[in-house]
Amino acid sequence: NTLVILDDLALPIDTLRLRSGGSHAGHNGLKHIDETLQTNQYPRLRFGIGSNFPKGRQIEFVLGRWSPSELVVVKEKILKSIDVIESFATQGVAKTMSLFNR
Repeated sequence: NTLVILDDLALPIDTLRLRSGGSHAGHNGLKHIDETLQTNQYPRLRFGIGSNFPKGRQIEFVLGRWSPSELVVVKEKILKSIDVIESFATQGVAKTMSLFNR
């Protein structure tokens, strides 16, 4: 099984969202994976990073440093994402979605 893990500007920084497939929604990394696999039906864990940046500055935001308060949240979400990944590996995407997508 494969699980793609990606950053997502459309989700608040405190959000993790597991999906079994779907659109790339303009995410260049997912777009490339879709083209390579010739499908968009693969599980992905979306790691919300928020959109706290001026218009047109998303590259600098994505590649920049977290503020101290953001870093606290990100560390918590990394630990939670480990639980999601372990559940995905042992219980599958549907069960994991029902447990963690709240």
